[in-house]
Amino acid sequence: MADDAPEEEEIHQWDSPDQFPDNLKKYWFQRFQIWSLYDKGVWMTEDAWFGVTPEPIANKIATHISESMPKGTTTIIDAFSGVGGNAIAFARCGAFNEVFAIEKDPITMKCAKHNAKLYGVTNINFIVGDSLVEIKKRFLGRTNLIIFASPPWGGTEYGATDVFDLSLMEPYNLDKLYKTYSRVSKHLVLYLPRTSDLNQIAQYAPEGKKVEVAHYCIQGHSKALCAYFGDFDFGEDLVE
Repeated sequence: MADDAPEEEEIHQWDSPDQFPDNLKKYWFQRFQIWSLYDKGVWMTEDAWFGVTPEPIANKIATHISESMPKGTTTIIDAFSGVGGNAIAFARCGAFNEVFAIEKDPITMKCAKHNAKLYGVTNINFIVGDSLVEIKKRFLGRTNLIIFASPPWGGTEYGATDVFDLSLMEPYNLDKLYKTYSRVSKHLVLYLPRTSDLNQIAQYAPEGKKVEVAHYCIQGHSKALCAYFGDFDFGEDLVE
């Protein structure tokens, strides 16, 4: 492990399975799927294990966005950056002049900054605050940006049914997220539970347009899906 251990007790650098609480022990076996540099000193909080995007998926999403985004796009905003998984992938892909990472919790943001440094990333602009407020305040009127949002899904309810009702997401449901962010940019990517109700997502497709949806998998198992709103050009239908 790295020598720069965190001072805050909420931040962890666990290097043995015995340090993981029982409800998190499965992540010990997945740690290198989540962070390839985990043993170099990645910082995590307990809640972050539930929400961080595994590195291979974050990299694939960054590739899909960069290859399909509208010409002239220069900026991407990670609206729920957590400990930095997606923002780091966006910065490393080299497709954006500006990468913004917004996170409400200062402790979690401290992890994101540390993890970005660990991955050699220095071009992320970090903002502590509520993305539903900060994005409107800072970016309204910009035409060259994409909003990526991996919101909290709300406990474990999303895994309890075969089809997840996106109106039940907490604290922000699909309607709230889409209506808030689409006022700032029509180019919006939402990272959602793999069992999300696709009919609900399709309701937000503009007239004459469609929403592209991709499932992202690790070892053949779907972990989540992304819904791509706006002028993304995947050529043929996006399949992942």
